[in-house]
Amino acid sequence: MELPPGMPNAENKVCKLLKSLYGLKQASRKWFEKLSTALISYGFTQGNSDCSLFIKKSTTSFMALLVYVDDVLLASDSLQEIQLLKEFLHDQFTIKDLGPLKYFLGLEIARSKAGISICQRKYALDILQDTGIIGAKPAAFPMETNLKLTANDSDLYEDPSAYRKLIGRLLYLTLTRPDLAYSVQVLSQFLAKPAVSHYQAAVRVLRYLKATPGQGLFFLASSEMQLKAFSDSDWAGCIDTRRSVTGFAVFLGNSLILWKSKKQLTISRSSAEAEYRALAATTYEVQWLNYALQDLQIHHSQPTLMYTDSKSAMSIASNPVQHERTKHIQIDCHLVREKLQQNLIKLFYIPSRLQLADILTKPLDSLPFHHTLRKMNILNIHVHLEGGVGV
Repeated sequence: MELPPGMPNAENKVCKLLKSLYGLKQASRKWFEKLSTALISYGFTQGNSDCSLFIKKSTTSFMALLVYVDDVLLASDSLQEIQLLKEFLHDQFTIKDLGPLKYFLGLEIARSKAGISICQRKYALDILQDTGIIGAKPAAFPMETNLKLTANDSDLYEDPSAYRKLIGRLLYLTLTRPDLAYSVQVLSQFLAKPAVSHYQAAVRVLRYLKATPGQGLFFLASSEMQLKAFSDSDWAGCIDTRRSVTGFAVFLGNSLILWKSKKQLTISRSSAEAEYRALAATTYEVQWLNYALQDLQIHHSQPTLMYTDSKSAMSIASNPVQHERTKHIQIDCHLVREKLQQNLIKLFYIPSRLQLADILTKPLDSLPFHHTLRKMNILNIHVHLEGGVGV
């Protein structure tokens, strides 16, 4: 840094830093340290499942505060407590009150008596506008079912940085769009050397996005407090590495709250092994969700109902005798069996046609794709508000 202009005898002098400057590597850490110290002094406790979650509970009220850098979400059953906290934060940091939650970090939130809707309509439209796809023909689903992309394609795309930027923006869009999770996961594997075929597949995703820019999550106002998880795997789905794809979706009642589509780290020798690794990954997330519910003072004593379409994986989980075929996946075996014995999860078989996590492991045709979305409560409220017909 340079000394201020006009400072006398500025040669051979340095400035003493009294506080962390914006833009330094340690600035964000020092800011969070100051904010969390102030909140804890006010009576909040920091969550164990997420260090950015703060909870304050008394005999008459409950408050939950979520922090993202310098943006704060606050929820409480007492308007008086909210006002007192805002006054405290304003005295400490000079805050700007944006009122009831409607728009946060690109997420659009709408509330009614039926429930809460979260989407990224404006963000999606900005992507379409910037890429010039706003006038393209809409597509009914994001990826062709018979499409097989490979990293060995020699017809390279002329502007790889534009491809990387597009995939990065689509990745953020998957925060509220589970219907895009599988397609974006596949396309993000070719960031190093994108080919023309990869870009064409990304354009297909954008055409689907044009048909459903306002689609997003819908959380029902009345729903049971029961965790349900759907776990699935596509064995050897990657034609380059022969690794399988894990997909899972976790519901609280009928509301989708967690999902993932990810290529497994190791090669599975059988479909049962791939399904079992998917079960283990789902179990990790279910355990974390239980910690999060505890932080939010929500009592969830019943086991999570976990559904899989693999009877072989269920047999491995419940039968400790199958050592010869499972000795190379012992860590996952021990984890799932331990959580079964602890009554954290309870396994059930479900036919493949009813497996909701299918949409996260493979490209589906239009009919099963939209049927699964309806089952997952993925809605486009803008279509319904405008009097149209949703798919």
